[in-house]
Formats: sequence, structure tokens, C-alpha cells
Amino acid sequence: MKKNRRKVYMAAGHHTVSLGTGRKEFNPKKPRPGLEEYIQEAGRAVLARIGGGRNVDEGVIGNFMAARFNKQGHLAALIPSIDPDLRWKPCTRVECACASGGVALTAAIKSVMSGASDVVLTVGVEVQNTVKAIYGADILGGAGWYRGERKQGHAYFFPSLFSDRAGAYIEKVGRDKARRAFARWYRNAVENARLCDTAQEFHNTCPDLEAVGLAEPNPRSFVDHLNVFDCSKVSDGAAAIAVMSEEGLERCGVPKNEAVEVAGWGQVEADLTVPPADLTELETTRRAVRKALDAAGVTLDQIGTVECHDCFTISGILSVEAIGLAGKGEGADYVLAGKTSRKGEVPFNTSGGLVGWGHPTGGTGVRQAVTVWQQLTGKADGWQIKISRKRPYALSVNMGGNDKTVVAVVYKKAGRRPKAKA
Repeated sequence: MKKNRRKVYMAAGHHTVSLGTGRKEFNPKKPRPGLEEYIQEAGRAVLARIGGGRNVDEGVIGNFMAARFNKQGHLAALIPSIDPDLRWKPCTRVECACASGGVALTAAIKSVMSGASDVVLTVGVEVQNTVKAIYGADILGGAGWYRGERKQGHAYFFPSLFSDRAGAYIEKVGRDKARRAFARWYRNAVENARLCDTAQEFHNTCPDLEAVGLAEPNPRSFVDHLNVFDCSKVSDGAAAIAVMSEEGLERCGVPKNEAVEVAGWGQVEADLTVPPADLTELETTRRAVRKALDAAGVTLDQIGTVECHDCFTISGILSVEAIGLAGKGEGADYVLAGKTSRKGEVPFNTSGGLVGWGHPTGGTGVRQAVTVWQQLTGKADGWQIKISRKRPYALSVNMGGNDKTVVAVVYKKAGRRPKAKA
């Protein structure tokens, strides 16, 4: 990936509540917000911070399966519903399974880099609590190769794929260590989510999270090597952020110290029809992170916080290894040593990640960027961590499918307020 030819910034982020089981206000029998409401809430919150839709050149929206969950396509044309001043402006919908939000970010970044736009309103959204869980699992199975693997696959298709990865990892490092690491990941996720009032697990009051995380998997009702606490929940939600040039910051009156700069990024696709060569490795994630770090000219010891794609606890452990913070088979030890906790060496998923905050699939990549923006600019309120001067950069990793599309972005806090135009 080539280095940015033009500086790119992100600012004014917002994420809605991640709504689903676990939230006190969630009731499957009562009316809930739909796609339009989530898109409008996230988008309007961003516009309120950048001077309204008149300052936006372009819109991008990431979404995976609204056509099946909500019977709604043509989401690009919902962007103008956010603000009348967005009418008649170019808008695009992108889809790359669970990496749809990340790909929305890269689409916006490329538009700003090319000079085509100075301000891109970037939204990610998914509303999934419209069907029973078993039907939702089938819909989400579209992130895999339907003809070649989904039709013969487990009813809980993606939990089964990552259960297979968990089983292979258990064989590599031993069952006790692997299960303890999965449980610790769950504990860290929920403890972080309890500090963030928009997180799906914000209301979780369980007194012994690791004991719950160690619950034995039940293959008769679910999958072989994962329990339900190892999985991200079914979530409804949206996130939005403005992707901007330096000129865009000036136009919108956004001080640089309230923005983050995109230092580097990488997007990588694997072949959807080819199974992973090694179930204990996220190769596509590894390649995307390496591209992002190389483009940024940054080394891992400069990364102060990470937002990784922990759709399952095992994907969190394997992400630690794919990023390069631990060697193969050593991710469990890294997590058990407390290095990914909010007070650890490199805090992961400070608002809860997918397991704790929630996973509205098409919205996750944008939500990760909003979380990074909040942390680096000191806007994370009660879940703020300290960003070390020795580790001033952040990394987000958004994965689609079984490690088939991955977007990695390296961020740093931007500098002083841009000079006003004469």
C-alpha cells in the first residue's frame, strides 16, 4: 500500500447504543429503531460537529445484509435523509461482510487522498434483531462461500468455523490454557463495556466473569469448542465519522487537536473459495496489519491501543498473534499476563470490542474508528485510557468473513488548529 499522498484526518465521530439482548431497554416484542433511525442518529451527530450537510462533499455507507435482515437495499439513497443539504451529492454503499464498515473507511480515505473530496460522511450500520438467532446465523453465513461451504455447513455456521479454529488452537497450546485465555478475553471485554454507556454489555452485573467464560461448550445445542459467551452478540447499531482533508478541517472549523490523522492503512482480500491453510493463523489479518504499519512507517512498539475484530474470543487471541504482539501459539499467554487489559501493555478494545460493545456487522469498522478517535482525543469519558507518549499511535483491524477481507488502519492524534483562511 502506497503512503498517503495527502494528509487524511477523521473527526466528529459518533456511535449509537448497541441494542440487543443484555441492554435493559431491549425487548424483542416492542417496536425498536430501524435502519433509517440509526443512520440518521449517527449521521446527524457528526454533522452537528462539522457545520451541517452543506460542508460534506460525499457520503459512504457500509452495510452487510440489510436486504435480508430488513428487506431494504439502496442504502446510499438513505444518506440524504440525514440532512436536506446532503441531497444531490454523490453517495455510495459498500459491502464486504463484517468488514463493510472498514471498507467504507477506505473508500472515504481514497476519495480524500485523490482530491475528489475534502469531507466524506462515513457511516456503518446493521439492524439484525429482526429474525430469530438461528435464521440470523443463516443470513450471516453469506459472509462465507455459500455454494462451496455454507450449504453443507453447521446451522450456526460462523460460530462453527471459529469453533474449528478454537479446536485447532486447543490442540496447539492445550485445552486448559486456551479455555482460560478465552475466558479472560471475555472478562476484559465486559469489564471495558461496563464503562461505556452505549455498549451492549453495559448493564452486565455478573460478579465472576471468568467463571462464566469458562462454561463448558455444549456441542449438542451449539458448537464443539466455543460457548455462547465466546461469541459477539446480535446487535443493532450505527456509527459515523467525518473523513477529511486539511482543507476539510478548515472548512468545518474542526481544530486539529480534535482530529486523528490516518498515518497508514491496508486492505487485503483472500480467496473466498479457499479454506485457511492453518486454522490457528489469521493470515489475511497479518498481511493487512503489516501493510498499514509499513505505510505509516510505524513499529509495533509505538502502538498504544488496538481495536481488533473479536467476533469470537478465539479471533481476539489469534489477532494478538497476527498483529505480531505475540508469537504463534503465544497469544493465550499474552492475554493471561494481562497485557491486553485496559491497564496492560497494549489495551485492546477499550469500549468492549465486539464481544462487549456489540457487533452490528456493517457498522463495526466505523465504530472502531470512532473509539480510536475518542481515545486519542481524550473524548472517551469514563472509559478513557492513558495514551503513552512512547506509544502515541492506535490500530484498528476490521475483518470480514473467516479472515477473508481485512482493513487495518493506523492513527495518530493530529496537531494544532489549522490556520484560518485569509
